[in-house]
Amino acid sequence: MLDIVMAMGWNYVSTLASEGTYGESGVEAFLQISRESGAVCVAQSQKIPREPTRGEFDRVISRLLETPNARAVIMFANEDDIRRILEAAKRNNVTGHFLWLGSDSWGAKVSPVVHQEDVAEGAITVLPRRASVAAFDRYFRSRSLSNNRRNVWFAEFWEENFDCKLGMNPKRQGNLKKCTGLEKIGRDSTYEQEGKVQFVMDAVYAMAHALHKMHQDLCSGYPGLCPRMSTIDGKKLLNYIRAVNFSGSAKTPVVFSENGDAPGRYDIFQYQSSNTSEGEYKVVGHWIDKLHLDMDALRWSRFGDGAVPPSVCSAPCQAGERKKVVKGVPCCWHCERCSGFQYQASEVACQLCPYEQRPNVNRTGCTPIPVVQLDWRSPWVLMPVFFAVLGIFATVFVVVTFARYNDTPIVRASGREMSYVLLAGIFLCYAITFPMVATPNMVACSLRRVLLGLGMSISYSALLTKTNRIYRIFEQGKRSVAAPRFISPPSQLAITCSLISVQLLGVLAWFVADPPNAIVDYGEQRTQDPANALGTLKCDISDLALICSLSYSILLVVTCTVYAIKTRGVPETFNEAKPIGFTMYTTCIIWLAFIPIFFGTAQSEEKMYIQTTTLTMSLSLSASVCLGLLYMPKVYVILLHPEQNVPKHKRSFKAIVTAATMSSKLSQLATDRPNGEAKTELCEPKAGSPPPSKNTYVSYTNHAM
Repeated sequence: MLDIVMAMGWNYVSTLASEGTYGESGVEAFLQISRESGAVCVAQSQKIPREPTRGEFDRVISRLLETPNARAVIMFANEDDIRRILEAAKRNNVTGHFLWLGSDSWGAKVSPVVHQEDVAEGAITVLPRRASVAAFDRYFRSRSLSNNRRNVWFAEFWEENFDCKLGMNPKRQGNLKKCTGLEKIGRDSTYEQEGKVQFVMDAVYAMAHALHKMHQDLCSGYPGLCPRMSTIDGKKLLNYIRAVNFSGSAKTPVVFSENGDAPGRYDIFQYQSSNTSEGEYKVVGHWIDKLHLDMDALRWSRFGDGAVPPSVCSAPCQAGERKKVVKGVPCCWHCERCSGFQYQASEVACQLCPYEQRPNVNRTGCTPIPVVQLDWRSPWVLMPVFFAVLGIFATVFVVVTFARYNDTPIVRASGREMSYVLLAGIFLCYAITFPMVATPNMVACSLRRVLLGLGMSISYSALLTKTNRIYRIFEQGKRSVAAPRFISPPSQLAITCSLISVQLLGVLAWFVADPPNAIVDYGEQRTQDPANALGTLKCDISDLALICSLSYSILLVVTCTVYAIKTRGVPETFNEAKPIGFTMYTTCIIWLAFIPIFFGTAQSEEKMYIQTTTLTMSLSLSASVCLGLLYMPKVYVILLHPEQNVPKHKRSFKAIVTAATMSSKLSQLATDRPNGEAKTELCEPKAGSPPPSKNTYVSYTNHAM
């Protein structure tokens, strides 16, 4: 019966037994083997009293309904109790709710289901497999009142079987015909061999074989009972009975297990009905050592779609859910969805996917997390690339223009050597955009590390050298007419290269300590919803390392800005201090805006795009400011106003310093006069002298120092 329950997929059942040895022992055996199997839980066990009232059956049905999921009811009850429990189910209007599984006391009997066919429909019952013994039929049909006097109950059977009464002391009362004694069993009455005849005969033969074997062992060659068998030890006789092995009346082997159980051979029936016939028991399987059940032969027409009705405490969990078993009731559980990056590892456990994977759609396994990188078709990439291409063309155009007019006064006055160094730095600031948006690999990552800070360090090393030179010249002029040291072009190049070498040494140390390589970062876009998680292919450069790479360039920018502020009072007709100052002020504003944008998007899902675009655009804007403020005015004059690109009269270092000193005094007087008016003959041209030229280009390198 447990095998049938498990074959049906039922794991939550109730039991019902008639009070007494048969019912209680049957239920107890079922409970024990169900506990051992661990596959079936018993919701409740109900017992029918020996002399139950009608209300007792109603109460049993009411209690069974307290666990509605336990629809299967395992019954070890007598015929009358089975019939009355079916009546109670019908009376309480629960026809079709319970799934009855009856023991051999129900078997294939008609009496329990008479007038209860609709309630009993679908019931499964078991019955020991039996065979009709032909020899017994021949013997029993030949029995009569004259040849079977030894059976004291035979006369009563005769009256019942032929519906008559015998002689002066009949067992039956009433107006019945008198028995003639010539009636014949099977001819004058219906006859069907009792189903348990086979087992009674085999039991008698088992006892006979055991006594025979015991007699052979204890009384070998002795006719009749020997003294050793005069008093038989019951335990010893039981051992002989358990040891018998012979072919029974149905030609099946009769043997017993060590526990005294005979081999189980059962036929399995289901009570079925149809629209065209009365209900009947159909054989749907058998059990011989193991269950053989024809699932296709089962009929569940009263239970919906014809599938096996459920009798389970909890419905099976869906894919991606784990069972959280209710304490003490292993067949009942709650289903919990595996959350986050967990997948269903077993029925009762969820586990985290490996870090580079995420659960699949139904959370039954893990799949690799998709890897993304900067897409050249993205607006985040197109904008900085377009800007960098324009900047590179503009830089090349300036370089070509300067090279073409290399010996003209404007180019010479700008300091040719330092101008070309500065233009090289500007070019690299634009060029860094391409390795920054390229597919990360060892080459691209190496170029990022080298070029990221190199372009800025070259540009601002050159500007710092220029502003420092101007500052030293005019500071020195305030004290003496002697020119300061290290203001010649070779000296300026040497100073610039030494400043650039600091950046290169830092990059070299970075390469040695942490060789460049490309990695897939699964943490950057690891969202709470695994479906949106992405891996980012990127260079192994942290935000901190990136800022450290730019920190030296930022230091150069700040220092250069300080010198630009200090030289803001120098006459604009003598130097590039003011354009450099405007350049540095604008550059500082750009990088002050860069910092909050870059770090403020560290937690954004678009971090990779925003930070890359922000960094490249900041570098390109810085280069554009230098290019626009320092070189475009010169290119404009060179190409469109060549008449202004003519040599001017040279001044000695003493004249330059004197002019600077007078300018400083005029600035001081301007602060002392009302309304800011400063009138002095020093700033008024002599009568008849021509006005000064609008633009005067002076190259300090051409003066005698």
